[in-house]
This record gives sequence, C-alpha cells and structure tokens, in this order.
Amino acid sequence: MGRRAPGGGIAARPPMKNLRNYILGPHTRDGLSAALLVAMFDQALKLWLLYGFDIAARSPVRVLPFFDLVLTWNKGISYGLFQQDGPWGPWILLAFKVGAVLLLWAWLAQASGRLTALALGLIIGGAAGNAIDRAVYGAVVDYAYLHLHAAGLNFGWYVFNLADVAIIVGVAILLYEVLWGERAAKQP
Repeated sequence: MGRRAPGGGIAARPPMKNLRNYILGPHTRDGLSAALLVAMFDQALKLWLLYGFDIAARSPVRVLPFFDLVLTWNKGISYGLFQQDGPWGPWILLAFKVGAVLLLWAWLAQASGRLTALALGLIIGGAAGNAIDRAVYGAVVDYAYLHLHAAGLNFGWYVFNLADVAIIVGVAILLYEVLWGERAAKQP
C-alpha cells in the first residue's frame, strides 16, 4: 500500500530495481552461452586428460619443443598462489569463486555491448570450470606447461588449463574495451 501524499492522495513509490535487473540484461544470454561453452569444453578436456589419456601415468608428455602436458593439482588460486592444504582452505576458495561469479554475472546483466558480454562470459566460464574442479577434486586440474630452453635461456611458465586461458582472454578483451574500444574513444 502506498503512503499518503500531502493533500490526501496516495504517493507513488520510488522506482526500485528488482532482482531481475541484476541477473538479466540485453546481452546476458550471449555471455552465459560463452560461459557454458567454456566450462563444458574445460571439463570435457580435463576428464579426457585424466581418464581417457591417463595423464597421471604418462606425464610429462612433450607435445612441441616449447609445450608439454603435465599433471598438476593446484590447491591455490591463480598461478598456485595461496596454496590451501587444510580442511577449510578449498571450501573458502570455492566460496570466493562462487562470490566472484555472482558479481561478474551482475556486471554481465549491465553489459551494454556484446564484446563486453563475451569477455565476462569467458571469465565466468573459466571461473566456473575451475570451481567445479575444486568442488570435485579439492584442487584445480592444471596440465599445460609452456617453456623455453634456448641459448642459455631457461624460462618456464606456470602450469595452466583451458579455464585459465579463457579468464586471461576475457580480461584482455575487457582491457581492450576500456583502453581502445568504442566507449573509450567517446570519453573525454
């Protein structure tokens, strides 16, 4: 029931954003489609590597002179930071991931362009793929290892997975949008 306005009439309620505005936007379907595809491909590849290819028994596998397949169980966050071996650590990191996905989804609902929605979808899908690992295995399955050994230079990148690549590409697209995209050019 509305409140009484001066003069005896009923005052209109101030407009409120409802929950729907925070979860659905003009490009939410695009972003969530990208997220679903990333999470599905990420999980399918991990399942094949673990149970079809049996990477645990065959690791390391030289694919190219600079690329190996190796199995690593990442109990931390990106690049193995904040390793969690205790009983609560994986669940705390999982809760953090779920919170991040929800915040990214709210951002996605407000996205005004398809490219931004795609970028957010890549990040959400990557985070979801790694969160599934954490829930099922207690750690994230990492398997891709880039390295360079030439002319006395020994460089090895962190071991990563498809979900990590999706997150990095999504962040790169968002940076592009901010620095060089259409909206960036319109701002003073």
